[in-house]
Amino acid sequence: MTKFNEYPFKPFLLEAVEKLGFAEPTQIQKEMMPHILKGNSAIGQSHTGTGKTHSFIIPIVERIDVSKQEVQAVISAPTRELGVQIFNELQKLVVGSGIEVKSFIGGTDKQRSINKLKTQPHIVVGTPGRLRDLVKENALLVHTGKILVIDEADLAFDLGFIEEIDQVAGKMKDDLEMYVFSATIPEKLKPFLKKYMESPIHVKVGDKRPTADGLDFYLVPVRSKKKMERLQEVMKVINPYLAIIFVNTRTNADYVAEQLAKEGIRVGRVHGDLAPRERVKMMRQIRDLEYQYIVATDLAARGIDIQGVSHVINYELPEDLEFFIHRVGRTARAGMKGLAITLFKPEEDDAIVRIEKMGIPFQQKDIVKGEFVDLKERHSRTTRVRKVDEAAEKAKTMVHKPKKVRPMYKKKMKWKMDEIKKMERRKNRKK
Repeated sequence: MTKFNEYPFKPFLLEAVEKLGFAEPTQIQKEMMPHILKGNSAIGQSHTGTGKTHSFIIPIVERIDVSKQEVQAVISAPTRELGVQIFNELQKLVVGSGIEVKSFIGGTDKQRSINKLKTQPHIVVGTPGRLRDLVKENALLVHTGKILVIDEADLAFDLGFIEEIDQVAGKMKDDLEMYVFSATIPEKLKPFLKKYMESPIHVKVGDKRPTADGLDFYLVPVRSKKKMERLQEVMKVINPYLAIIFVNTRTNADYVAEQLAKEGIRVGRVHGDLAPRERVKMMRQIRDLEYQYIVATDLAARGIDIQGVSHVINYELPEDLEFFIHRVGRTARAGMKGLAITLFKPEEDDAIVRIEKMGIPFQQKDIVKGEFVDLKERHSRTTRVRKVDEAAEKAKTMVHKPKKVRPMYKKKMKWKMDEIKKMERRKNRKK
């Protein structure tokens, strides 16, 4: 099927999808939706920005039986923001259907979450720790649930949430269907998957083109300048709708944000150490376009969906180079164009080469008089073809080492070769 209206979805769902402006499913949606509709456990592997969320929430909504007021599907998200985003997208799909969706996010009042469960919802979205706590309290009754989605499974594993997810999964139906979505499948995650998934279907999308069309990659050397000075030069050249400046640590996020604030630039910041209330406030300010620039750690590359990002600036290369793809995937979404700018030092050349091997086509740029200008390729010296000196080559063939070596023979050979070279070059000039 090539268009959404060709799927046998319920009328309310077709209407909701049309309101979202979706005409044709993306590749991950085409591949995954049929498996979820049939109830075949599957692993969906794709990079960010491929339409992954709707590849599972659309078929799940289609399968809900409204006549049963019980938990039928559980969706686990590794971060609060991602959980909220999935919940918000689900809300758009279930309008007028009678399907009840509830979200349970860590960092909020647990008693209030328990109070929300006087009646069990059809679909539950939550962070692993909060879901586990509610199941332990016998407030959330997941034993009726047959569908479990683990979104961003590799990030959940990195954050240490697999044990909590395991405890929730263990309370669900014996014939549990599990749908795992992840950009990568770490080796250490496989034992958990084998426990619940027997010969799962593995859908892998987007290997040949790791990034979106319409995305350019500029590589800007820092050279002898301070990195902060170089960043400010870049910021003077671009005029972004919204730009994310990526750093590796909370400390660096605070440092960059404070330095830019001294220059009179108002920047938002997103990192894992923000208190829940601060994070909610920050995300609201970002959505309200109060900032043109956001300084962020890799939490924003995976766990948060920030709309309208026109530029990504890598102030630092990620420690795990796989995250480069996730970072740049924040821009050039939904058919829009984007620019990813990476600041780099000579000692990072090996890392840049490894990123290029992932399929990233860097253009090397400098900044001259407030504009980007092209630079020669980084490896132009090593790749330059050596020009053959024909006169020198001929001289080598005509002058030989004498059989009897006498004093100063090397100098005499050199004089002869120089004479032959001069004669040959004169001939070539006349030609």
